[in-house]
Amino acid sequence: MFGALELGLIYGAMALGVYLTFKVLNFPDLTVDGSFTTGGATAASLIIAGVNPFLATLAAIGAGLIAGYITGLLHTKGGIDGLLAGILTMIGLWSINLRIMGKANLPLLREDTVFTPLRENMLLGTWVSIAILLAFALILKFAIDWFLTTDLGLAIQATGNNKEMIRSLGVNTDNSTMLTLALSNGFVALCGALVAQYQGFSDISMGIGLILVGLASVILGQAVFGGRNIVMASLGALLGSVFYRLIIFLALRAGLDTNDMKLTTALLVVIALLLPRWGFLKRIPSLRGRGNRATASVPAGTTEMKDPGEVADTPAGATGARAGKEI
Repeated sequence: MFGALELGLIYGAMALGVYLTFKVLNFPDLTVDGSFTTGGATAASLIIAGVNPFLATLAAIGAGLIAGYITGLLHTKGGIDGLLAGILTMIGLWSINLRIMGKANLPLLREDTVFTPLRENMLLGTWVSIAILLAFALILKFAIDWFLTTDLGLAIQATGNNKEMIRSLGVNTDNSTMLTLALSNGFVALCGALVAQYQGFSDISMGIGLILVGLASVILGQAVFGGRNIVMASLGALLGSVFYRLIIFLALRAGLDTNDMKLTTALLVVIALLLPRWGFLKRIPSLRGRGNRATASVPAGTTEMKDPGEVADTPAGATGARAGKEI
């Protein structure tokens, strides 16, 4: 149980990175599978070489930034479709990761990592380690929340919402796209570096299928908490990562075969995508915003309860116009 919570909080960094590209920028970035391994490979190689684990983790973030930036260059300057650009970078990173590690697997069991102080003091797997990882994850979350409220962050949000409109206002959408992809994969590489140090090894296949895990975390979190604003959306992505790990933990405890993990993840994504479409869930406040299209059929002159504590006192004859505006 404690291990699942710890992993969920560590993977929260990856979920926040996926949130930046898929939800904010509206970009289907598949670089994640490669940049996650790049982060783990870079950190493990440097730690084995005698580099301080915290500096090795920073270097892993830098490697992830470069990987995401390359995907952005291929898409914006090369004119390659975003999905294909991510796939090309991911495939190229497979060979690069092998070059970084020198072999397919690097053990870290006898090396000092960022988790060594917790492990030596018997704090790993306790509420103390969970509190530390929670504080770390919240710092990342609040950093993203702050960044997305700056002028540059607002430009990135506008790029994801309507690229043509924000470009007409003089914003360089190519730069904002490359920056977001770099930041996203920096978060993913950070997660890869921490996971490699947590589990005690870096493996060339550790990132395979990770994009599905990231999507499951983001979609599951937003299906439960909603995504009306940045604060709730990023919180949903973070807690969705924890929920995902807990669901996997409970499934394994119930006797699920480990070979079925990918299928379980796929089913979780499908369920999370279908949750808002199920009628009885529309009564949940966090999901009610998705059902506002029904207001267009409200007869003129009626009074509608929209949110708890908010009554729409609309004059007769004006309801249709207001309903149309809400759509």
